Amino acid sequence: MFEGFHQYISQVVSFTDKEKAILENAFTFREVPRKYKLTEEGKIARELYFIVKGLVRLYYTKDGEEITGFIFRENLFASSYDSFLRQAPSIQTLETIEDCQLLVINYNAMQELYDTLPKMQVMGRKVAEQRFINGQMILASFILDSPEERYRKFEAQHGDLLLRVPHHIIASYLGITPVSMSRIRKRLME
Repeated sequence: MFEGFHQYISQVVSFTDKEKAILENAFTFREVPRKYKLTEEGKIARELYFIVKGLVRLYYTKDGEEITGFIFRENLFASSYDSFLRQAPSIQTLETIEDCQLLVINYNAMQELYDTLPKMQVMGRKVAEQRFINGQMILASFILDSPEERYRKFEAQHGDLLLRVPHHIIASYLGITPVSMSRIRKRLME
């Protein structure tokens, strides 16, 4: 259960076996069904999730329409990070796309880990940096790339998600309509 977790964090920080045991005790294992809301818009994100198995999407709601901001996959931390860090109401919803197995830590336990294991501060910073980099890449793609270029990049980097994620969610993430995405896919297949 913690194999992917330890593999992920070892890329950033080296923990001793004793520190790994402290980490494992701070997280709880949870299984949730598909379409389960982990965080809802308007509510405070009290937990941070490490995805052992499954997919989670972060989305915004505007005029009744769900707009996907990010798709989290296995071996990534997922959260409405802004809300979690500030302990303020979220402007996003975090919902499972598939049945998920998650390692879960609440805000207070995370703060205790920062005090108990100073290396966790480095870990937290690295997760925040990765979220920032991902956000910058998404923003740059919306500014610099055509819808077809965005689709091509998504297919090259996350092609397996085309088989796991409903296409209307991917289209929303790419900032295009499902019909436009279908046309792009058809053009690229020809």
